[in-house]
Amino acid sequence: MVDAVGLPPVAVVRRRGIFGWMMFDWAAQPFFTVVLTFIFGPYFVSQLSADPDLGQAWWGYAVTASGFIIAIMSPVLGSIADATGPRKPWIAVFAVVKIGALVSLWWAAPGSPLVFPFLMIVLASVAAEFSIVFNDSMMPRLVSHDDVGRVSNIAWGLGYLGGMIALIAVVALMAGSPETGKTLIGLDPIFGLDPAQGEGARAAGPLAAVWYLIFILPMMIFTPDTGRAAPLGKAVRIGLSELRGTLGEVRRKAGIFRFLIARMIYQDGVNGLLVLGGTFAAGMFGWQTMEIGVYGIILNVVAIGGCIWASRLDLRLGSKAIVVASLVTLVIATVGIVSTGPGYTLFGLLPLDPSDHGGLFGTAAEKAYIAFGLLVGLAFGPVQASSRSYLARSVHPDEAGRYFGLYALSGRATSFLAPFSVATITLLTGSARIGMAALVVFLLAGLLILLSTPYPAETVDPDLPAA
Repeated sequence: MVDAVGLPPVAVVRRRGIFGWMMFDWAAQPFFTVVLTFIFGPYFVSQLSADPDLGQAWWGYAVTASGFIIAIMSPVLGSIADATGPRKPWIAVFAVVKIGALVSLWWAAPGSPLVFPFLMIVLASVAAEFSIVFNDSMMPRLVSHDDVGRVSNIAWGLGYLGGMIALIAVVALMAGSPETGKTLIGLDPIFGLDPAQGEGARAAGPLAAVWYLIFILPMMIFTPDTGRAAPLGKAVRIGLSELRGTLGEVRRKAGIFRFLIARMIYQDGVNGLLVLGGTFAAGMFGWQTMEIGVYGIILNVVAIGGCIWASRLDLRLGSKAIVVASLVTLVIATVGIVSTGPGYTLFGLLPLDPSDHGGLFGTAAEKAYIAFGLLVGLAFGPVQASSRSYLARSVHPDEAGRYFGLYALSGRATSFLAPFSVATITLLTGSARIGMAALVVFLLAGLLILLSTPYPAETVDPDLPAA
């Protein structure tokens, strides 16, 4: 039995389809955790590039370029998806692009030109984000109005768990210390990977590719998709027409418009913190793959707990309260991170022992940095998962593709500004710390706009069928 939109009843969706849908986050997250943030990104800055400040600038511009492409194309693709109906064929196409780009990172050896890995990171990032647009737009048809916040946060938590497992695999089995040649647990890197050539970090790309290929299958097999509404050619024409209508419509929906503007700004800060936080630590403390990997594991453990906590509170307090609390936490954490340096924290107000006691994170400044990083981990998942459920509670399932396309636009329309600001200020001042401080402005500005945004952003009927 199917309903009018071609989906099975909610009970069937919940047993198999929702599991498959949540596994998409599990499949996708290692790219962001292992490649962008904790392994390949820091390798790009500290080993692939001869100058860490120049490497951070190149990395920031890679994020800028991918963000610009995503901002332009996501609303178009979302509207076309609404017109064609099925989301999974689009996800499959972008999966091929993403997997190919990630595998190619293996050839980014020290001393090779930065332009090739730069282009592959842009390509993989664009494909990854386009896939997320289509996956997110499936949620309002799969999950009831009341459960959307809980399911969104649990799925995000599963993503962090998947990212953490992949990260543990890299630092325990693949990435050896350049000094000792051993991995975190004292083993020789598997497959004979050479630490001096950064092969453990370079292998993170193929690892994320294989992980994505395997774990995207439950969504492809079990999660029901919308029936086809129009052939592709006609759907493109309909989608572009509907996009023009949606852009005009959203300006009249004051609540949704304000929410998207707020998210556009604060998500810039969140994205910048995600892709630049690990590289910042690598440049400031000289952390290599092992230190960055352990730091990432710690953050992911905390992030899983944060998502579990948020999944329970989202229904009770609402998605807006979770997003606001998360943004306040991220502001505090970012101020702490950029104010911490060798021998001090909080902009010198709190002197720290400058001596290095050896081992991982041997200085007091490194430990202080990790303490602030724990706040990032606590808030990072909930601010994104509850933003997703905020919008899902505010739109009709039939318009989810269009509005999640605009949601992706809001997350990327000015996403080049944060990494561009960090990269440019870093180059102008010669200080990565001053560059990273720009992220605080984005987080605070988005928070202030969100405080005056209604929740839900527009009134929808909570009794609308989820499927």
